[in-house]
Amino acid sequence: MRLLAGRWVTGPGEIVLSAQGAERELGTVIRANGGPELTVVGWASSLSRSAQGWVSPDQIGALHPTAAQMLYRFEGSASATDGRIEQAMASATADLPSSSLLASQSYLSIKRDVGRAASAYVPFLLAFGILGLVVAVLIVANVVSGAVVAGLRHIGVLKALGFTPNQVVSVYLVMVLVPGVGGCVTGTVLGGVAAQPLLKSVFMGIGTQDLAVGISPWVYGVTLLGMPALVVLAALVPAVRAHRLPAARAISAGSAPRAGRGQRVQRGLAGTRLPRPVSLGLGLPFARPGRTALTLTAVVLGVTTVTLATGLSSTMSAYGEAVQRVGHVHAVVHVGKPRFGEPAPKQGDAETEALLRSLPGAVHVTADAWIEVNLAGYTETVGCQFFRGDADTLGETIAKGRWLEGPGEVVAPPAFLKKRGLEVGDRVTFTMDGEKASATIVGESMEGMPDRLQSNWETLTAFAPDRKANQYEVQLAPGTDVGAYNAAVRAADPGLKPTALSETNRDAVIIISSSSALTVLLATVAALGVFHTVLLNTRERRRDLGTLKSLGMTPRQVTVMVVTSMAALGAVGGLLGIPAGIGAYGLIMPAMTDAAGVSLPASMTDVWHAPVLALLALTGIVIAALGALVPARAAARLTIAQVLHNE
Repeated sequence: MRLLAGRWVTGPGEIVLSAQGAERELGTVIRANGGPELTVVGWASSLSRSAQGWVSPDQIGALHPTAAQMLYRFEGSASATDGRIEQAMASATADLPSSSLLASQSYLSIKRDVGRAASAYVPFLLAFGILGLVVAVLIVANVVSGAVVAGLRHIGVLKALGFTPNQVVSVYLVMVLVPGVGGCVTGTVLGGVAAQPLLKSVFMGIGTQDLAVGISPWVYGVTLLGMPALVVLAALVPAVRAHRLPAARAISAGSAPRAGRGQRVQRGLAGTRLPRPVSLGLGLPFARPGRTALTLTAVVLGVTTVTLATGLSSTMSAYGEAVQRVGHVHAVVHVGKPRFGEPAPKQGDAETEALLRSLPGAVHVTADAWIEVNLAGYTETVGCQFFRGDADTLGETIAKGRWLEGPGEVVAPPAFLKKRGLEVGDRVTFTMDGEKASATIVGESMEGMPDRLQSNWETLTAFAPDRKANQYEVQLAPGTDVGAYNAAVRAADPGLKPTALSETNRDAVIIISSSSALTVLLATVAALGVFHTVLLNTRERRRDLGTLKSLGMTPRQVTVMVVTSMAALGAVGGLLGIPAGIGAYGLIMPAMTDAAGVSLPASMTDVWHAPVLALLALTGIVIAALGALVPARAAARLTIAQVLHNE
């Protein structure tokens, strides 16, 4: 229990209401179930949602309760698992009459239900996190390897001055560790700040409005210690090369690559009809195969990330539109509840439906009755939504089976079926106020609600013929102003409360925005890896660039040559990264849907079409070209005099 607003009850005539319901202002007077008038003095939250309001003990009798709720806390190992809790509960309730126990709920099941939404985000966040770590390791290894190659003469001087091989290795490790620690601290702080809105969005609606949802301190500790260690390990392998390098060889080493490396490829490309800057550029990656492999891997991971994010975004966009019934429902009209101080509709159920159909712009109207029912053989209640009217136009997406077509049929979400061991084709029996009605499960919806069913009005009238609709879903004609229609509804009957149905799904927005942001970050990091590679290559080949310019190569041709060298890697990276991204999508999307208790139809996961793949194939070229452009232009501005002066 958490009190979110106001105060707790102090005596008769007061009530604290659940914040999960429709909130009313503090001081509102309500009447519950024909009992006395009660003043709302506070709003509270209960994760179990086993109660909707709380009063003082001496007020309970006036509300004429028909059941009581007992809360047990079991010590030690008795509360560790579902099985042990069931055993402890059976022992605690052994002396009760067999028919007196109506329902029970374990804190473990509540914990799983509360964490279901958060669990859906774990697979894709974990995937992006692994991709980010791998790209970071590749870049660190590339940086240190380039620094060792570019600093051969410096290594020789250090050893000539008396530095031991281990001390030389330490120089390079410290060189990369200093900025690594700075980046780690900065990234940890930024990650903690960026996580707050995501955590609040994930846990929204379960009573955490004033709860400080955050990251455990151990996570910060592991990050601050683990990331520098990862940087050192990534830098250790190329730094060991400096350990083994003899001083004489290091001092005498030039800055250009060793003779013969990549020459065979260069000679082969020279015989083609390609423009000379292009053929030279295509041969450059073969001069440093190790560095090229690291750069290519970074580009592949960047394309993998973009491909994965594209698949996730496409599926979640389709899911969000289906859940929000985009294009099928524009306004939802709620019926006023007198017990909450709201005016009741002026007309009956059928007349209200006819009124909504008669207002300008209305095309289809579906009446809904949300009713809590019991299932024969199960103790807990479930919410069932019964449709009347144009239910076939709601645009429900069925993952398995079919939509409602006649009486005695229900559609259930996968979490409901899994929880009770049911399948499409099985029969269930409703019970309410002693009346029963049987129905066949004809379809599995894609939603993740574990205690919700959908059925038609004929099924409802079989055991509750007097029930009325408590909301209406309205589809408007194209171009109709939803606000104007809702204003007309309020003017026609103050007892009706119309609201515009949002076209955005919160979960879809969170996943799409998060994956997009992470994709931009990882693609940028991959481009920075290309940037560093080109920078090292151009510095090592200053003499070659000066020679080419002295032979008449223009700055534009130099830029084309350098960008082409990386664009070729980008093209190969695109071809390798797309299958990897599709494979990652095939692993992550099922893990997300299983964790959330959602079942998606094949149409939502069939996202890999030829136009999409063609655009993704260009992603690697774009990443590589953007990373190479700045150092390529710097190389183009290099003058012959500068090269000769440095030599």
